[in-house]
Amino acid sequence: MTKIQWFPGHMNKARNQLEEKLSLIDVVVEILDARIPLSSRNPMIEELVGNKPHIIILNKADLADPVMTKLWQKKLQGPRTLVMAMDAQHNTNVQALVTLIKKASSEKVKKLEERGASNPIVRIALVGVPNCGKSTIINRLVGHNVAITGDKPGVTKGQAWLKTNYGIQILDTPGILWPKFEDQDVGYKLAAFGAIKDTIFHADDVALFVIRLLKQYYPAYLAKFANCSKEKIAAISDTDLLLALTQNNGMRDDYDRFSLFMLQRLRKGKLGRITLDRVNNEN
Repeated sequence: MTKIQWFPGHMNKARNQLEEKLSLIDVVVEILDARIPLSSRNPMIEELVGNKPHIIILNKADLADPVMTKLWQKKLQGPRTLVMAMDAQHNTNVQALVTLIKKASSEKVKKLEERGASNPIVRIALVGVPNCGKSTIINRLVGHNVAITGDKPGVTKGQAWLKTNYGIQILDTPGILWPKFEDQDVGYKLAAFGAIKDTIFHADDVALFVIRLLKQYYPAYLAKFANCSKEKIAAISDTDLLLALTQNNGMRDDYDRFSLFMLQRLRKGKLGRITLDRVNNEN
């Protein structure tokens, strides 16, 4: 299986700009894909957060395994880290996010008010990997479409300050990956859920990777997708299953085409509510 890596120049620039503006930020809001909470955590962002109040959003929770989402919420919670699940696409929990931002920034706001500030503005940075739903969350907070959204990574290219009606100002940043994936499984999971451009990797490699994990964690979903029994799924090799699925879906030997089709179904939740990062050392 080929190595996956994607770190275009605008991401490096965005990281440097974020570092420069960090002194202006009161709260860092990090958006993770609830289906891969560990793999979608950028280690560079963790370093930048430091001691600042930190909110983690497990976005796309409607597409993730709800049992795993609850476990990840508990695992990621910390002394200065607040965690919430969210379905930004369908506009759920936006008010809860505002409340969480107010809670995380309460110490800073109190100090400003003691110095005589009236209704001080809270400045937050929204950060995350590409295609994690960051722009959708921004649009929900602002109240109208100011950030371009899309179902492919790399839509946002530059930084911008955006105002809301909640006394919150948002620093919008492009989705940022990191220069090298130490664990290639991370790269494959990011590719599977659309954080990496489809032209960067071999779709059949990623589809085979997904099939292996679905066999392990969600055999019933995979059996339903393949329209056969779990026992037959278990008995056939990953490669043979990919070939059979390609032919059964009328694509003959066009494995790349079927692999992209399968990944699109996975990303849209059509295979089921799936979480590929597991808690308790199951990753």
